[in-house]
Amino acid sequence: MSELQFSEESLLPDAATLERLALSSSGFLFDPVSGHSFTLNETGRDILKILQETRDLKALKQQLSDEYDLDSSTLDRDLLEFLGSVRDQLRRP
Repeated sequence: MSELQFSEESLLPDAATLERLALSSSGFLFDPVSGHSFTLNETGRDILKILQETRDLKALKQQLSDEYDLDSSTLDRDLLEFLGSVRDQLRRP
């Protein structure tokens, strides 16, 4: 069984992982490889959608800072926490 892969440099899921994740407009996320699923809030859904489209951390951070009034350290911390949570949820037994 394939495992979710994160680049050590950026903590972004690899392209194959992003491609296989099914993400609905309501925020339902399903990984057909592991069978795991969970629901994201609107912000989490938007983050994964952007990553699926661009897989560009710089572009993602720019879009988030344009949309939300966050300083860069808060944005970095929250994004790192979110990506870690996604990784942990998709790896759970």
